[in-house]
Amino acid sequence: MAEIMIGSNPKVIAFYLPQFHTIPENDKWWGDGFTEWTNVRKAKPLFEGHDQPRVPLNHDYYNLMDDNVKVRQAELAKKFGLFGFCYYHYWFKDGKKLLEKPAEQMLQNKNVDIPFCFSWANENWSRNWDGGNHEIIAKQEYGGKAEWEDHLQYLLPFFRDERYITVEGKPLFIIYKPEQIIDIYQMTKYFRKRIKQEGLPGICLAFQYPAYYSDMYYRDDIFDYRIAFEPVFSRDKRAIDYPGTDRRVKLIRKFFGEGFISNYRRSKEKLIGSNWSKSNHLAHLSYEEAWRKILSNPWTNELLPGAFVDWDNTPRNMNGVVYDGFSIERFSEGFRALVQRTKEESKPMIFINAWNEWGEGAFLEPDEKYRYDKLKAIKKALE
Repeated sequence: MAEIMIGSNPKVIAFYLPQFHTIPENDKWWGDGFTEWTNVRKAKPLFEGHDQPRVPLNHDYYNLMDDNVKVRQAELAKKFGLFGFCYYHYWFKDGKKLLEKPAEQMLQNKNVDIPFCFSWANENWSRNWDGGNHEIIAKQEYGGKAEWEDHLQYLLPFFRDERYITVEGKPLFIIYKPEQIIDIYQMTKYFRKRIKQEGLPGICLAFQYPAYYSDMYYRDDIFDYRIAFEPVFSRDKRAIDYPGTDRRVKLIRKFFGEGFISNYRRSKEKLIGSNWSKSNHLAHLSYEEAWRKILSNPWTNELLPGAFVDWDNTPRNMNGVVYDGFSIERFSEGFRALVQRTKEESKPMIFINAWNEWGEGAFLEPDEKYRYDKLKAIKKALE
């Protein structure tokens, strides 16, 4: 069963990156044969003691176009207590899709036996690895009802699959950056109406929090849940200090209507696009301090807790972010405490970053250094 019931023991869901197979767009922009493994393999230590490159166990640089890989991943995840995967879903202007083949293959192959859901990674596909607006490969534009309907029709076969994760019977659909959707209120309202017309009991909407450049933070008239996307959530002071809807936005919406808010986002999008810039230095943060914040942050009723394994995105960007001080013991201790708090506060899910974000150092899959120890820590905490 892929259904999550409120009040049950928390289910652990891992974010899942499908960029482990070639696509023409990546071949064109990065060179023939490019996959996520390309960055992972070429990574080099940038300072004394820097743990790079990360090497998968038995040098298993797999190809996700091989269904046997997806079957093995599902079996391994369930063996160590994970409930399911949250696949990143890439849907762009005019219905252009990227990295969609692994999920489409999975839909047709019931041997990939694990619950799953989607997080719509609704940011521009660019050469910056972080959703920036420079050198755009695939642009995000959302259109109107016709475009929303096309997207919904693509999603419906997944929503109807018995493995798709539902909350109280409603398929769970996550949006990565809702504040970038100009007409987010109108679009989600359309989705909720059409889902019921299609015979489903509704849709459970969530977003990965914090929403960058957000004018809303949490919109209780749009989303059922917000997910603490770690370690970003716990290093964003705004996300912790202002967990409710911004009062100014509430007042503007009350007196001027949702259309005014849409125009505000439209103008803000232009400003962000023109002023966006990359970091020019490598940042070091404390792994221990990150977990201290994760465990001490206030939780509102609608918040779903998050966790992260490790973080080092220098394979993608040498001027990235490294969390210093990772150890299996610290991860195990932190995750065990998170599970306990999640049970005490009756949260139905924990989202962990991630199953296979190798280019960001955030992966549960076994590697040459730690083998299965990260997964063992998950299982031990749940037991």
